[in-house]
Amino acid sequence: MRSGKRKRGWFGSWFRAILTLVAALMAAFYLLSLIALVALRWVDPPITMVQAQRRMEAWVRHKPYTRRQQWVPLGRIAGDLQHAVISAEDGRFFQHHGIDWKEVQKVVDQDVEEGRLGRGGSTITQQLVKNLFFTTSRSVVRKGVEFTLAPLAEWVLPKKRILELYLNVIEWGPGIWGAEAAARSWYGLPAARVTRDQAARLAAVIPSPLRRKPARMNAYSEEILRRMGQTGW
Repeated sequence: MRSGKRKRGWFGSWFRAILTLVAALMAAFYLLSLIALVALRWVDPPITMVQAQRRMEAWVRHKPYTRRQQWVPLGRIAGDLQHAVISAEDGRFFQHHGIDWKEVQKVVDQDVEEGRLGRGGSTITQQLVKNLFFTTSRSVVRKGVEFTLAPLAEWVLPKKRILELYLNVIEWGPGIWGAEAAARSWYGLPAARVTRDQAARLAAVIPSPLRRKPARMNAYSEEILRRMGQTGW
């Protein structure tokens, strides 16, 4: 009996120690994330976790990798490109506070109806958090942390800064990061000078940047243009 009690006591002590360690690590992660988000009000990130992931993937596969990225302020990104990206990725960007609960409900309803889970529906803020702090690998834990960090990002950062960060760090093709590099790589133009049609085609690439090319995005770019028109853009 005493031996059994000792074993249970030993197990309970280790279990509590593990829980304490996990709680401490989570607290440290959130604190560091908060500090990083505050700094991002004024400082442009030199690299993101997704960018580091792509570099590591290239190294593991022994493939050459060149990162093309040129940071530009929001004012040097064409309004049509800003509007196209919002229309494609997060139509209620200026209405929600990090999580678009209407879209979440829509996604859940469709997943239940189709008997599957895992469709998208992430806001621009959630996508920014993912790019900054996580990789593209999917997990329930990552999604849960992303859900809690997105409102924190909205609390710390102004909407326009979130959009500026997002447009400068997201992937637009192999080694192509940000709107300026995307516009120059695909069209030979600065991001400030892309046309409305080019903007819609660039926005259509975002969900799958390693496989899609703007020239092939005829149907989806038309849908994005339709959404822009409905919004008054």
